[in-house]
Amino acid sequence: MMLSGARQGALSGIRRVIATAMSRDLSAFVLPGPAIARSRGLDLAGSNLIIVGTPRHAGVLIIVGSIAEGLQDAAAVVYAQMPRPRAILALGAGDIAPLPVADVSAPLTQDGLRSGLAELRRVVEAGAFHVDAADFTAAALEVRIEYTCPMHPEVVSDEPGDCPKCGMSLVPRETSAVGHGGHEQAQNMAETVDHSEHAPKSDDSCHAGHDETAKDAAYTCPMHPEVVSDEPGKCPKCGMNLVKADGEGGQGHEGHGTHGGHDEHSSEPVDGIEPHFMSMVELTKDQPRSSDGLQMEWIEAPFGPFFPGLPAGLHLSLTLDGDTVAGSDARSLVGMADLPGGTAMAPGQFVDHLAAMQLSPIAYRALACAAIEDAAGIAFGADDRRARAAAIERERIASHLSWLAEFGVQTGFLWLAGRAGALQLAVQGAGTAEIVALAGPIGRLIRRVQAAPLMRMRLRGIGRFGKDRVAWGPVDRARGGGSDARSDDATLKELGFGIRVRNGGDALARMMLRCDEIDQSIGLIATAGTLAAPMLADVGVVSGEGAASIETPRGAARLTVTLTDGKVTGAELETPSTAHLALIDDLTRQRELGDALVAVGSLDLSPWEMRG
Repeated sequence: MMLSGARQGALSGIRRVIATAMSRDLSAFVLPGPAIARSRGLDLAGSNLIIVGTPRHAGVLIIVGSIAEGLQDAAAVVYAQMPRPRAILALGAGDIAPLPVADVSAPLTQDGLRSGLAELRRVVEAGAFHVDAADFTAAALEVRIEYTCPMHPEVVSDEPGDCPKCGMSLVPRETSAVGHGGHEQAQNMAETVDHSEHAPKSDDSCHAGHDETAKDAAYTCPMHPEVVSDEPGKCPKCGMNLVKADGEGGQGHEGHGTHGGHDEHSSEPVDGIEPHFMSMVELTKDQPRSSDGLQMEWIEAPFGPFFPGLPAGLHLSLTLDGDTVAGSDARSLVGMADLPGGTAMAPGQFVDHLAAMQLSPIAYRALACAAIEDAAGIAFGADDRRARAAAIERERIASHLSWLAEFGVQTGFLWLAGRAGALQLAVQGAGTAEIVALAGPIGRLIRRVQAAPLMRMRLRGIGRFGKDRVAWGPVDRARGGGSDARSDDATLKELGFGIRVRNGGDALARMMLRCDEIDQSIGLIATAGTLAAPMLADVGVVSGEGAASIETPRGAARLTVTLTDGKVTGAELETPSTAHLALIDDLTRQRELGDALVAVGSLDLSPWEMRG
């Protein structure tokens, strides 16, 4: 453990009281997230910590491992949002740039967490932290001004001017120096463009008095009829050219509604566009519409990469039409499925690379070992195969329990989050006998989950899709599909494996199936009677090609490798999370926001298993 970054500040009066209170009840925000911490064996809930879902309510930033490059800007924004005084506890992390030096550093173990928190409480009580808000800066926090069209947000310029599509004056907005999107992602916020004042109004009261005013005026704004002028010019609200309010430009409200005088909208062409008046139908024809056909104001709302209940590292951007999702875009900020290429790697180094896959390290270690051994022509005995199979099933239990914990947070069932998280920690390092002993408490949790009427009501019908879409693993088996790489595994067949399926294809079916598989995996481990993490055999100086398929907790992952003189010179990896990323748009479109987020969460995506 190391106390390295504590910053001494003055402590007197109310600050001493605050510091003492903070030291007793530390509220923490976890990077990359609680699920990652649990997968690394950290019991945060049992460490007298208050885990919060927003940095604005956190006094401590706990960093688990190194900060992935794709999350560095977001981490900087998270730290900047924390109230002062604030502290950083880094567990197993080296350089945590762009953040300041950690106030306390400790090993990435439960003992390291315990000792690090004890030291952190001591220095927090002593007030050893500056409260100055200006003590941290990073590129992600620097802002610049860019200009965009209120009606066409895809039009962005570094300079003021007019929109080339509609002629409206571009309006300024702030964006980060490293890219507006990254700044949005980190804050789980969106730049909101309110189109309500531009949208068609069903209430005629908004035009009260319009006819009387316009008939005496020479010019008015097509978008803001309350703007009238005796002279030609531009609307002070939107910058559009004023049009005549007589017979040429449309008389009163009636003329505005029919958009008479179409050619009077603009006197000058804009970037080669022929000048004409664009009706609201034209202006909004490419924008998404509500299910009732009405055009509403719409915003781009990003969620992640640190949004409670969603997998850390996933950037999910939703186009909202009112409270309904009209479109979506999702991508990974931490993808590892793009394997290193162009450089020969030692087999052990390659295995360690795949074993660094967050959330499923055992499955991907086994996958890498199996593919390399296949290329080298190495075979194992029955005992070794059973031990490997049992280790993967243990990880499946822990992974499904972790998903239940995160799903509990997302759906508001906090009892599920707490109990499933505790059982996950008990399982993932357990031996065969310990897992069998845990069958009772795990079984009770499963029965409670599957019988909970509120859970059924909340999940039924959410995120449903049919067999016409590509899906793997539990997502496929929850719609009656039969994809399971274990079906071709002779060792698992000897242990009594049989595919479990559910029908329904919705979030409820996916939850039910994962509970079924937890029970099944416990039985497979008990039958195997042995359990050991896969270890790579000595392949020697050989050349060849090999392939392997492993049923990870999220579905079948497939790996092909090329060995040249005992080195891995080529590899290609397919993962279920990469395939399931393509399902998000269909599962969220025309769904209310809350249901759309639940649908995404029910897929159990791992951004680390995606292509970057």
